[in-house]
Parts: sequence; structure tokens; C-alpha cells
Amino acid sequence: MANPDEQRNGVGRDEAEQAVRTLLRWAGDNPEREGLLDTPKRVVDAYGDWFSGYAEEPHEYLERTFEEVCGYDEMIVLRDIQFESHCEHHMAPIIGRAHVGYLPDGKVVGISKLARVVEAYARRFQVQEKMTAQIAHVIQDVLKPRGVGVVVEASHECMTTRGVHKRGVSMVTSKMVGGFRDDARTRQEFLRFIGDPRG
Repeated sequence: MANPDEQRNGVGRDEAEQAVRTLLRWAGDNPEREGLLDTPKRVVDAYGDWFSGYAEEPHEYLERTFEEVCGYDEMIVLRDIQFESHCEHHMAPIIGRAHVGYLPDGKVVGISKLARVVEAYARRFQVQEKMTAQIAHVIQDVLKPRGVGVVVEASHECMTTRGVHKRGVSMVTSKMVGGFRDDARTRQEFLRFIGDPRG
């Protein structure tokens, strides 16, 4: 059962639910009708899940590393990390997948931690270009590898369900750091691993 006294970021749950009722009225419906009575509670619960990334510190996921890798120093790639995010301009869903690669320099991180980094940034209001850069920079800053590559592909519902209403369109962004940016062969190997035709 929801706690009416719950506070998040200085906002009480009752205040958040009232904001949903206001939007329902603004849209033209009656928040007191039977089908909408529990909608404010459900929306606030959903927001707690969708935007849980604000309560996470992505760099913490990368701090536990492993050095017993028998000198392994070749590329490590985790591809097809599916995510759901929300556009910060229209609060509409962004549905996509991320591919993350890095060249270790003596230490590696558990692969699930790379997926957690993607999730932590995705579960915030986002711009895809910013999210792509955030993922690459935190990996570079914490692991200090010889290079990082991140490619994100996503569909933006702010474009498919409103405005120009263009379906079947996806946006691709990439951020290359270190060896992935400076060495064309490394970049091409990464793109080939993730199935990008440019590789």
C-alpha cells in the first residue's frame, strides 16, 4: 500500500498524485470517475520505477574490478543492452539498445555492471546524445581503459506519436574515446562486433 507521507526529492506523494489529477483534468477527463480513481497512484508508482536512475551513482557499479585476467588486453564488448528512457523535452518514452566496448588496461569489470551503468543513465529524463556521452565518460573516468566505444540506437516516441508522426525511424548516436577515436582499426573492429555495417 502506498504511503501518503512518502517524500522524494522534497515532494510529497500527495502533491505528486495531485499533479496527475490536474493533468487528467487539463486533458479533458474527470479524475474522480471510476476508471481514473487509482490512476494518480499508479502514475506516481510508475515514475518511481522509470526514474529510479536519479537515486543511483553509475560510477559505483564500476569500482569493483578484477585484475586476474592473465594479461587479457583485447576488446571487451557488451552489445544489445536494451533500455527504456524518457525524453526530457516531452516526457515521452525512448526505447532502444546500447552497445558498449572498452580496451582494458590491466583490469576488467563484471559485464552486468556495464548494463547497470546504461540502466542508471536511461532511468532519468534524457537526451540520447547526452546519455551516450555519459556512459562513455563514466567508463573512461573509473576504469581508465585504453579506449571506450558506445553506440546507442533508439526510437523516440516524441516523434512517432506526436509532431511529425514518423514510425519506423531510429536514431543512432556514438561516442568514441581514446583508442576507439584515435585508431580507425579499433573503431572498425568494435563496429563489426556490434553488427554495424560501417565496421
